[in-house]
Formats: sequence, structure tokens, C-alpha cells
Amino acid sequence: MVLIFLFAVICTIVIFTVAFCKDKSSESEKTAKVSLSPYNNWSDSLTNERSDWPELAKMDREIERFIGKWNIKGMSLAVTRNDSLLYAKGYGWADVEDQKKMTPQNIMRLASASKLVTAIAIMRLVEDGKLRLNSKVFGPDGILNDTIFTNAIKDKRLFDITVDHLLQHKGGFGMGAGDPMFNTKDIIAAKGLSGPPTNEQLTEIVLGRKIAFTPGQGFRYSNFGYMLLSLVIERVTGKSYWDYVTGEVLHPAGCYRFRPATNYYADRSEDEVHYYGPDTVAVEEFNGSGRMVERVYGGSNVNGLMGAGGWCASASDLARLVAATDKYPHVKNIISNESIDSLTAYAKEGRVSRGWSEIDEHGKWRRTGTLSSTHTLIERFPNGECWVMITNSGVWTGHNFSKDMTRLISNLRPRYSQSFPLRDLWQ
Repeated sequence: MVLIFLFAVICTIVIFTVAFCKDKSSESEKTAKVSLSPYNNWSDSLTNERSDWPELAKMDREIERFIGKWNIKGMSLAVTRNDSLLYAKGYGWADVEDQKKMTPQNIMRLASASKLVTAIAIMRLVEDGKLRLNSKVFGPDGILNDTIFTNAIKDKRLFDITVDHLLQHKGGFGMGAGDPMFNTKDIIAAKGLSGPPTNEQLTEIVLGRKIAFTPGQGFRYSNFGYMLLSLVIERVTGKSYWDYVTGEVLHPAGCYRFRPATNYYADRSEDEVHYYGPDTVAVEEFNGSGRMVERVYGGSNVNGLMGAGGWCASASDLARLVAATDKYPHVKNIISNESIDSLTAYAKEGRVSRGWSEIDEHGKWRRTGTLSSTHTLIERFPNGECWVMITNSGVWTGHNFSKDMTRLISNLRPRYSQSFPLRDLWQ
């Protein structure tokens, strides 16, 4: 009986100890998850009030007049100098219906500014020896060497496309049949598909066409080419495009409010804005359902753009990525000086920018992004100053609006740059 009693006592102690440790372990795991939360960082401290600077009140009013002129619902601005975040503020509404003001924490679709993210990721992989800029993309010795791709190719010049051709929009892809990233409904009808093609299926379809020019011997802006770079990243890393870029590019750069774009309001990410189109006309849903939807929610497959236009971020996070790829030491660079030179190279003849929209002869870097739901502008100046603007509303003028955003910055900089507080909101 004594032995039985002792055995029972020991068992009770063991069970209690295991349970206690399990509870502690669970609590530790909860704590770890909280501490690793991508929103537990400098961006949580950003508020409009922290940039309510009396010396800049006139600048704020000019920006508010600008968004009123264009009927933009909301805009976010971040200004940095020498890798320090000096100013971060939201203007107007993040969500008119819910009466939520725009703040520096709100994230928005970046449109083609996503291409800069993808180009940086490619340079990381080059540095890691996972690929080369002259690596062939298609064919038996290419990165995307699947039989379905190789067998689909009719124009043999496609076998000559390199990673660098895609980075520089020199892959040969034209717009004769429209932009394949935006005419999904036409492709569904032409191919008799039951729904939208995957990006792999879309690649197979496009590879069956004749290209517009010999790779490397022309220039044609190509969303499709940057989607292909996304597939290249997936193939050489064995990870999803989103996971690789988040884990190996964005988080090391200190950027935590980047999220993959979604197609519908109900699927939006935390702190993501409400988008507003240039009109209220309903359009047919991109997936061929026949359903009529808002242009900005279901009119096109924004998530399917991947590295061509599929990221959301805050203006200050986007500015942080620039700071992590600009050679300045205050924010640690995530790619080498040689890679930065490759991304920001200027050539008198031809357009050679990789990821950026334009590099001028004075060393100014410019990147734009335009969708029916958003406009993004990054302007990084030779003196180390960078302005980033993102809107949650689209206008029909497209690049003309981006040019007006550039004029706005050109008008504001000489009058207000010296009034920004000398601080670093990233600290």
C-alpha cells in the first residue's frame, strides 16, 4: 500500500510539473509571437501629431490643396535626409465611409513601385550566387526550364532572354495583344478557360506568341517581364516570392509594413486603406465571372501582378527600403555598393534603369507607380534627400498626374526642406 501511495504521489508531481512547464512554454510562445510581430517596431510610433510642425503648416496646406484639386481622398508623405526619417504624415481620408483619417501607419498599393522591390531582391540573389544577371530565363539550361514553357516557345529568340533583359524591360515582350497582366478576361475568352490562368499558365500562353523585338535590342515597358522575375525568384529560392522578399529583403532592411496586395476590400490587410477609383462605373470582374464590380476591387488581378505591382506598404517603409539601398551608412545597406551602382546606373544613350523608372545625369532617382486605385512617387535627390508620396485614389490622367506630383515636390522642396526637424523617426 505504501508503495502504491508513493507511486501515486510521484505521478501527481510529474503531471503537475509537465502541465506547469507546458503552461510556461505556451506563455513563452505567446510572448515570442508578440515580440516577432512585424508591426512591433518603429512604425507603431508614427502619428500625424509627431509631424505637426508649426514651420511646416503652410506646406501641409499646399498638399491639402493639391489633393483637393485632384479629388484625391487621401495621401501619405514621408521625407528622409541622409537615412533619417524627418517627416511622416497622412493627409485626407484613409477610409471616407468609416471616417478614418490617413496616418503614417496606413499602407497602400504601390503599383509599379513594386518593381524596385523585385529588382533589389534579384540583386540579393546575384550576390548570394543563386543566379547571374546574364542567366538565361528559358530553355533546357534556363531557370524556368519546365517542359511546358520550353515546348510552348515558337519564337526561338525567347531562349535568349536573360534576367538582366527582364530587369531593364528589354526582354522583347510587346503589347500587340494587350498587357497580359491586365487583359485576363480576354485571355479567358480566347483560350476557353473556366477561370483566370495561374501565372505559370499565363507564361505558357504568352510564350506561344511572337515577341516584338530581339531581346536586348529594344525597350518596351513590361509588367509581364517583372512577373517572370517573380517566378525566377521562386524557382531559385524554393520559396514563394512573397516569403523570400519579406524574409530576405524587407525585414533585413527594417521594413515591416509591406504586405501582398489583395483584390477585394474584404481581404485587405491590417491598416490598409480604402481605395477610390477615378469613376464609379462598374466593370466586369477580372476572373470572367460576369459579375459587375468596382474598378478598384476586382477589376484587375492586383495580387497576380506579384513583383510587377503587387505590394502594399506605408510611405515611410518604402522610404526605409530606399535608405537601405543607397550607400549612406546611417541605415545599413542590404545590398553591396556594386549592386546599388547596377540599379542606379545612368547611360547617356538608352534606358538602363533596373527597378527604378529613371536615373538622370545628375544622380536623381525616380520611381513611379500607377493603378486605377493608387499613385506612388519616389524621388531621391543627390543630396541624400528622399520624398515618397502614395495616394489611395486613382485619376484618369495616369502619368500626367505623376508629373504633377513631381511638380508639387519641386515646388515644396526649395521652400520647406530646411524647416524639417533634425531628428530620426526610425530610431
